[in-house]
Amino acid sequence: MISEVDIKDFDKYQDEAWGTALESARNAAYLYNGLSGEVGEVCSLYAKAIRDGVENHQRFAEQLKKELGDVLWFIAGLSKFHGLTLKEVAEANIEKLKSRQQRNTLKGSGDDR
Repeated sequence: MISEVDIKDFDKYQDEAWGTALESARNAAYLYNGLSGEVGEVCSLYAKAIRDGVENHQRFAEQLKKELGDVLWFIAGLSKFHGLTLKEVAEANIEKLKSRQQRNTLKGSGDDR
């Protein structure tokens, strides 16, 4: 299990992020579609870097940080909307990955491996 110290601020972030959500944003339709849009922006940023190259890696990293922050906001919001904490999500993910690692099933596809 991931240690408490490693993820102690996830839930604080989630609460602060949720506190910035407009009332009209506190619904599944907005949160799911918003996440999809923000992931698309991350992918678009990368696609443009492939197409055009990256002249300034620091600027690219700053743009990426902003876009990933938007993705994180939506993940935090979806988790909150469904009664989950980011801590729970992170812990479950690490446990799943460590189990797969121990069973030598990191490669492949499907959640139930």
